[in-house]
Amino acid sequence: MAMIPDLQSTLLCDDVRQERTGKFILIGLFDSLGSPTFPFRHARMFLVTRWCSGEGEFQQHTRILRPDMSTIVAEGRKIPVKLPHAEATATNVELFLNLEFHEPGTHWVEVLLDGDIKIRFPLRVGQVNPPPGPAHGGHPFENEG
Repeated sequence: MAMIPDLQSTLLCDDVRQERTGKFILIGLFDSLGSPTFPFRHARMFLVTRWCSGEGEFQQHTRILRPDMSTIVAEGRKIPVKLPHAEATATNVELFLNLEFHEPGTHWVEVLLDGDIKIRFPLRVGQVNPPPGPAHGGHPFENEG
């Protein structure tokens, strides 16, 4: 009989590496994005989940929703979660490429297990000022000695 696992953690980050020992290295954790213009494309985003305290085989499915909480920005493929015994953990790493955000506002990330929402959390997408550059006063180091 299957024992539904707990979602131990869910994190968004810029990159994920895995050591030879199996440990994961998460680089650039974030909970918000910004752009001077909309729509904009975010080149790549990783979603890392860790499941524990369950037993059996399940399907993880991820959705990223616009602020209306119904329009889908992106949807991940179904990912198996396999836990051979209650002390096992399962870590899934999902990559989203070229996400297009049409407007600023709070977007929502949902992680489902076998169709049931296990977590929904905000991803704040804001409008930011463009970074200063050559068009805004020249080279940043031109006045240093």
